[in-house]
Amino acid sequence: MPQTILLTGASRGIGRATAHLLAQQGANLALLARNTEELTREAHDLNALALPADVTNEAQVKQAIEQTINHYGRLDAIICNAGVGSFAELENFTLDEFERQFATNVRGTFLLCKYAVPHFKAQKSGHIIGVASDVSKRTFAHGTVYGATKYAQDALLGSLRKEVRPHGVKVSVIYPGMVDTHFSGEPGGAATAHTHLRPEDVAAAIAYVLQAPAHVVVDELMLHPLSQEW
Repeated sequence: MPQTILLTGASRGIGRATAHLLAQQGANLALLARNTEELTREAHDLNALALPADVTNEAQVKQAIEQTINHYGRLDAIICNAGVGSFAELENFTLDEFERQFATNVRGTFLLCKYAVPHFKAQKSGHIIGVASDVSKRTFAHGTVYGATKYAQDALLGSLRKEVRPHGVKVSVIYPGMVDTHFSGEPGGAATAHTHLRPEDVAAAIAYVLQAPAHVVVDELMLHPLSQEW
């Protein structure tokens, strides 16, 4: 039976690459993103369910979970991939920017898990995959806010792993290093990012984690480009 997977941040970058790979592997996909035009196009191309929504909006996230289950009849995995980031010296951040990053990176993950976990517990199976960052494990100048969100996201998922494991539910976290996507402020394929990971590299890591046998959980998987000194 193909897996039914809900993927956030699905219209670009890592999310888009992951959607294409999982579709090739036969998964039933529910794709969530804010950009309705890009999302609709991707969902059409992949014969997937399009869920225009904002991961920071509780009602929209709850509805997305329900729509996925109503459409496919079940939910096997969620991939919490939506993320935002900006980088500056701490005193130059506005409170609005601070809250924007926490809302997407932490609140978004919290809401997806909050409304998926009851279904997973009821069916005694399920898989939560969080796409975090290698900065969940390290700090760097100008990364005060983004790094704080990724530490928080990692702690949330790590604690949740202990809560749901007795119910047969897996929690995995992917920690990519530098990836060649628009996230860095430059378009994918920028000359400055030619040695970085590609979105497809991270997608392959996500697919690997999803394909683990039922009795195996890959708790954490970190990957870097060879050019990055971790």
